[in-house]
Amino acid sequence: MSDRFNLTGQAALITGGASGIGKAIAQAFLEAGARVWIGSRTAEKVETAVAELGESASEGAVLGQSLDVTDDGSVEETTAKALESFGRIDILVNSAGIIIKKPTEELTLEEFNTVHESHVTGTLRCCKAVATAMKEQGSGSIINIASISSFVDLVEVTAYAAAKSAILGLTRSLANEWAKHGIRTNAIAPGFIPTDLNRKFLEGTERGRRIIENTPMERFGTAEEISGAAVFLSSPAASFVNGHTLVVDGGYLACGIGDSYAPWARPDE
Repeated sequence: MSDRFNLTGQAALITGGASGIGKAIAQAFLEAGARVWIGSRTAEKVETAVAELGESASEGAVLGQSLDVTDDGSVEETTAKALESFGRIDILVNSAGIIIKKPTEELTLEEFNTVHESHVTGTLRCCKAVATAMKEQGSGSIINIASISSFVDLVEVTAYAAAKSAILGLTRSLANEWAKHGIRTNAIAPGFIPTDLNRKFLEGTERGRRIIENTPMERFGTAEEISGAAVFLSSPAASFVNGHTLVVDGGYLACGIGDSYAPWARPDE
């Protein structure tokens, strides 16, 4: 393994790490040599994920517990246990979050605030929780999971789009403020990746069909295809990358009018 992408000796804390993109990142970190602590709201999901990831990892390399990023006590307890187990936290990945899809006029302020609390305030809460340890170490990599909706509108997910847009501002602010402590803060903006969070909105739907028609690679992405970006941003290869949002979307944002069509949209020859 090239040292540029080697995470041996590093310890990562991943919120939302029991499923979807968070779990795929945990797997990739383990393969790159890191130790991983995963957190998710549901304790049973964490136990299952730890067992599955642990099958191909060394003993004690993957641990975890129930984590609610909207609760100060839960975040503080998880951070303390991860530090106790690993002795350090080199990487934080903020992948926890929820989505509510409904027409904006039907969206309640309580629902809007709930989504914001999960994605934005929860991300800040976790960043602050690891900051002390990272400052003492003089190094750290924080990766916030943004979204394609940080850049373009996805109809009827107003709260989610607003929260994911705020993640970009939060990422820039921390990158600017904490660089002097050796902490790099970046974001990943996944394109359309079917997960438990959004699968019902994408697969087999009219929305999904239109998305693929406007994706030059003519398909949805996978959680595993996001994990490589996380390994890069955490590794020595990205030592001068700070305050950046890396979009992994199969070309969706670049798509205007081109020659690429989804199979069912190809013109008759």
